[in-house]
Parts: sequence; structure tokens; C-alpha cells
Amino acid sequence: MDGTLHLIPTTLGEYEPAAVLPAPLLEQVRTLKHFVVEETRTARRFLSAAGLKGHIGELTFRELNEHTSPAEVDSLLDLFHDEDGHPCDVGLLSEAGLPAVADPGALLVALCHRQGIRVVPHTGPSSLMLALMASGLNGQQFAFRGYLPAKPEERKKCLRALEKDSARRAETQIFIETPYRNDAMFADLLETLSPSVRLCVAADLTLPDEFIRTQSVREWRTAPVRIGKRPCVFLFLTPSNAKQ
Repeated sequence: MDGTLHLIPTTLGEYEPAAVLPAPLLEQVRTLKHFVVEETRTARRFLSAAGLKGHIGELTFRELNEHTSPAEVDSLLDLFHDEDGHPCDVGLLSEAGLPAVADPGALLVALCHRQGIRVVPHTGPSSLMLALMASGLNGQQFAFRGYLPAKPEERKKCLRALEKDSARRAETQIFIETPYRNDAMFADLLETLSPSVRLCVAADLTLPDEFIRTQSVREWRTAPVRIGKRPCVFLFLTPSNAKQ
């Protein structure tokens, strides 16, 4: 029999885990010895702050990220039992927020389901859901679009298409960007979207410098902000009567 895969949420930035993560989750973390992580250095720092300081050397780390091959993903199954066949529980950590959501950890979760290994999700912060909650936009119908194209003209074309989708379906559009391109994305949003579109910028969620604001594109254009290089979620909703 194999062990269990625990999906362990992490903080959304350099912040004390106990300030945003439930105590039962941190108790569970302290029982685990094997971890699949996106980046070992970040994971060690998080686990140390989560209560495993002084015990990091006793832990096993295996990385799963965009560079991991399919064969390497399959080899992670070895973590779920020891050399004598006894079951071992494994924790899956993302770089920030919920594992397997906009995260390569989904590959391990899918593998565990195929192999009949129990998967247990734990409670923690999701920047996407927190942003949607705080945006005032449509929480009944929404779509997460991940990362939009990096090239400016392709990105603007994509934004125009998403604006039409939003109007047709009354659907909130949610997406993220690499932090160093936040301000370029924001500028393109203000240039490309119709003035009546409701746009939310949600940055540094759960952190001391948290910023969340929803306004029409028209209002944003009169008083734009500088987002800077920090984690940010963008959301918008097109009124059904907006001119396309």
C-alpha cells in the first residue's frame, strides 16, 4: 500500500506562515518527511518558517517544475513507500499559494489518481479566488486564462478577444503576469479595453502592502497606478452593452 499525497498551500509572499495558514495545516506539515517542490531553496525556507527549523536536513526533496521530464514525474512514485514497502506520505508544495493550480504539481496529482494514491487538499490562500472575492465582479461565471501572450501585439489581440467573450457570457476574465511585465500589461489593458470595462488590479494579496482596486477603464485612465514587480492578479468584466 502506498501513502497519501498532501497538497500543502504556502504563503503568497515572504510572510509568517502562521499569519495566513491554518494551524491544522502546519501540524500536518510537521509530520511529513518527503516533499515534492517547485524549487528546493524556496521550499526549505518555507518549511523552516512553518515549524521544521532544525530538521530540514532530515527531509527528502524532489523537484517538479517546467523542466521535469515525464520519466522524472513517474519516478516520484518511489517516494510513497520506503525500501521495505511501508507507505510514506508526501507533501506537494508550489512556489506560492495552492499547489496544482497554475502549477506543474498538477502532473503529480494526476499521476496519483491514475495509481490509486489518495490525494488530500488542504486549506490555504489562493490569489485567484481572493482576487475574485474582492473584485466585485461576476463570481458566478469566470474564467482563468493563465498567462496571456508576452508579445505586445499578440497580447492586445488576445485582450480584445477576451473582452468580447466577457460581454457575450457575462464572464469575469482572470489572468496573471510575470511581475516584471505587470506595468506593461496594465498599460495595454488601459489602451486596449473599452472605457466601460470594469478592471480590478489585485497585488500582494494577504501581504502588508496588499492593494486591491476595481474601477472602470475610464477611471483608471485618469489616475493610473504603478504596480511594480510584485505578484498581481488582473480581472475584468465587460458590460453586456459595451461597444466592441
